Amino acid sequence: MKNDFLKYQAQTSPHPLAMEISHAKGSYIYDSKGRAHLDFVAGVSACSLGHCHPKVVEAIRKQTESYMHVMVYGEYVQKPAVAYSKLLASLLPDSLETTYLVNSGTEAIEGAMKLARRFTGRSEIIAAHNAYHGNTMGSLSLMDYEERKKPFLPLIPDISFIKFNNTSDLEKITTRTAAVILETIQGGAGFILPKDDYLEQVRKRCDEVGALLILDEIQPGFGRTGKLFAFEHYNCIPDILVMGKGMASGLPVGAFTASKTLMKSLSENPKLGHITTFGGNPVIAAASLATLKTITENDLINETLPKENLFRELLQHHLIREVRGKGLMLALIMKDDNIANQLVLESAKNELILFWLLFEPRAVRISPPLTISKDEIKKGCRIILNVLDNLSI
Repeated sequence: MKNDFLKYQAQTSPHPLAMEISHAKGSYIYDSKGRAHLDFVAGVSACSLGHCHPKVVEAIRKQTESYMHVMVYGEYVQKPAVAYSKLLASLLPDSLETTYLVNSGTEAIEGAMKLARRFTGRSEIIAAHNAYHGNTMGSLSLMDYEERKKPFLPLIPDISFIKFNNTSDLEKITTRTAAVILETIQGGAGFILPKDDYLEQVRKRCDEVGALLILDEIQPGFGRTGKLFAFEHYNCIPDILVMGKGMASGLPVGAFTASKTLMKSLSENPKLGHITTFGGNPVIAAASLATLKTITENDLINETLPKENLFRELLQHHLIREVRGKGLMLALIMKDDNIANQLVLESAKNELILFWLLFEPRAVRISPPLTISKDEIKKGCRIILNVLDNLSI
């Protein structure tokens, strides 16, 4: 199967990990040889409830027996999508009341960009240096990593950049600005938290000049940081909230949420301002609903910060320079990128799944399922420390 994988399926890197998957359950992924691999990555923060959570599996099963796809987004009333959007609104600030369901985080970013330009009548969008919002043409335009952008130029025009956590750069936000888009916690840059009242200052500046604030919670959303959404830590409510990844326990999904007033602007002048065939798919909406209910009706969010503390307590080693991030969105910053690479690859040989980050080569991702147990955390950390003790450096 590996040979067929390499021949017939498009690759994204010259040397994919290429583990052959048999099945997955809870915090473990099983390969074709029957070995159980403890998952400290959760599909890159996507599998919030671990693998094949019974409530999500049952919701999918029940929905597939009723109907799967009946009409493009926004035309028919489909109970799972309506119920999900209503529950989400009840858990968010009043101004975040209307949700547009799409197929991925990057499509949600595209929709948010279109909404900001349509509503404000302005064109400039400001993003942060070292940001990552996805890889479609609009999302890629929000990245200032020229090496990754150059092969695909020209991209979307009128994009400017500010430094994350630098309040002096906020003067670049002007009456020309349609929106400022930031990751609430910078992911690809190395899980960088906003400092002090930075997000409050961004919110204030946007209000002063009439720009919208878009917060990208594709990765930190859905309980990963100890709140349902990370912006709740920072006293800053966005005009548009973007989400994805952990929303449906591993199924492809995304969404952007705003006020009814904002969102209405996509339905007229022109009509069909954003359209999508499979957005709001009832099977995926059912999985999203089961995921959100499970996260919010149990103690998973409350358990996230104590689990972070356990990771920080256990992962002390002279080759680990820093543990960044919040909750179960953590990055080990190693002494150098060679150590980071060896840690990921050697841990895989020891049946522990770790992964890299996009822009910070010294970083090793730890973003396990919210359902991971303390015993599983201890087991994985023992593997990490043992690998580090035996590295050839």
